[in-house]
Amino acid sequence: MTAVTPGPSLEPPPQGTLLLLVRHGETPTTGTLLPGRAPGLHLSDRGRAQAERVAERLAGLPVDAVYSSPLERACETAEPTAVRSGLPVKHDDGLLECDFGGWTGAAITELAALPEWQTVQHSPSEFRFPDGESFPEMQARIVGAMEALCVAHAGGVVVCFSHADPIKAAVAHALGTHLDLFQRIVISPGSVSAITFVEGQDPAVLMVNSTSEPLSGLRTS
Repeated sequence: MTAVTPGPSLEPPPQGTLLLLVRHGETPTTGTLLPGRAPGLHLSDRGRAQAERVAERLAGLPVDAVYSSPLERACETAEPTAVRSGLPVKHDDGLLECDFGGWTGAAITELAALPEWQTVQHSPSEFRFPDGESFPEMQARIVGAMEALCVAHAGGVVVCFSHADPIKAAVAHALGTHLDLFQRIVISPGSVSAITFVEGQDPAVLMVNSTSEPLSGLRTS
């Protein structure tokens, strides 16, 4: 009796939940100060153009929800996407910038001269900002937020507007990379990083720090 080999399954593979992590656009202090959670910082003209570009790149991608860090620069970056998708921007504290505590508002050149700066760059898992957050706490916070969004929007596409360090920490976690190496990940203003989550499987990082191509190809029709 000849054994029958089953043919390939006609069932499409599960697409899972797609989270797009978008860093806010440029501000007047980008690259010079560490603004942290201080209120009142808005996008520059270039930052507003970057926000519009994110919305344009999402054309053709079915978006189920838009979330943002409550800080102004993130909400302003999310606004064009919300307008184009017809969805409200929901605030999520899990997407907030790291709490830099006593370093908030300091010039990066001044901070780089401190001995602690080397710990921030090379052993961040061991560092807590004075009167602020530690890097492991920041990572746990945004990973927890992503897990909650995957439950709330299972199988959907969620656009999350956040900040450089939390996104870097989230990408490192999804890659299985130690937090001490997360500074090697570059997250530019207005960039998109995509992670897909399928229940029972490890996360899959689809793109990191993307600033140009259309995003519709991240979902098959």
